[in-house]
Amino acid sequence: MVLCFLIHTVCPVGVLSAGESRILYSRIFGQEEPVLSGEGRELTPEQRRLAQKERHNVVARQVRSAVCLSREASGSVCAEAVLGEETVALGEADSGVLSLGPGEPFARQSVALWLGVQALAFTLVCQPYENLLLAEGTLHKLARYCLEELRLLGLGSEVLLKSDRVDALLQRLLPHGQLLFLNHRFAQNMDKELSSYMSK
Repeated sequence: MVLCFLIHTVCPVGVLSAGESRILYSRIFGQEEPVLSGEGRELTPEQRRLAQKERHNVVARQVRSAVCLSREASGSVCAEAVLGEETVALGEADSGVLSLGPGEPFARQSVALWLGVQALAFTLVCQPYENLLLAEGTLHKLARYCLEELRLLGLGSEVLLKSDRVDALLQRLLPHGQLLFLNHRFAQNMDKELSSYMSK
């Protein structure tokens, strides 16, 4: 099962310093285990929200570090975003997998698959027994739809304005956080359905 999906920055953007990452979109699937305070009491909803936000920030920082190391090793740099060249940007994207041990930041061990496309990163956090090839294919589909249909490489934080479309996309590709095996015909029908929905 997929635990969460994140879209976040990996390059310095606007007021962020070089070491920071901003989460532009996050979606959690399923129930998280109750988090207890130091005194054994269950956290309030506000404390739970802040703990969840911090967990996502930890994942975003780790992915940002991995993307930077990958780009540094390959000699590539964070290029300027250009509308209309989403397919080229996706083809040149860096990708990788991170193993997240128990407590860093989720209660159980998990795996983070990431795809760094120019200044953005798309991250899927899965349980360790998930089919990672299927998860990687799903992540590529999600990134392709987000980049091509929602024009996320444009200026500004358009993902913040189009979160309902990202939700609809996740509902179809990851219903309730479950990875889907898609045959060719079903994938084509889903492409048509998503394209018509995104063009509205």
